[in-house]
Amino acid sequence: MTALRHVALALLLSLAGVSLVALAPRVNAQAPAGAPLEFRDAGEEQRFHALVVELRCVMCQNQSLADSNAQIAVDLRREVLALMREGRSDEEIKDYLVARYGEFVLYRPEVESRTWLLWFGPFAVLLLGAVAVVVAVRRRGGDAPVPVDDTQEW
Repeated sequence: MTALRHVALALLLSLAGVSLVALAPRVNAQAPAGAPLEFRDAGEEQRFHALVVELRCVMCQNQSLADSNAQIAVDLRREVLALMREGRSDEEIKDYLVARYGEFVLYRPEVESRTWLLWFGPFAVLLLGAVAVVVAVRRRGGDAPVPVDDTQEW
């Protein structure tokens, strides 16, 4: 008899659970991830696009938030728009994202002592290459000139 009660109770709970799930209101009130963002006006849209071009997708690494189709980029674009609508400035939004994801999220990090290699490293490599070329040409220039052979016809 107890086994029959357990089966009946399990059946009743499963039916109740299914009906509660079916009757529950939709919890996700946000727009679907693939839905395009809706802007209030052209100014907001221009500011948004200018901002997301300067921010890097934290998953894709070499794409901006504007170019990436990764889900995290979609979420971050929505978050950037929400922060804009809260009245935050572009710098406040960047600072917020840097606090969460690090300076990697910025396409153009600030020029600081810890980013000097990033900013000036390519110029240093170029300068070293130019010095190496000049040294190699000067060493080679010290060789004796090739004698001119007037007897040969071209």
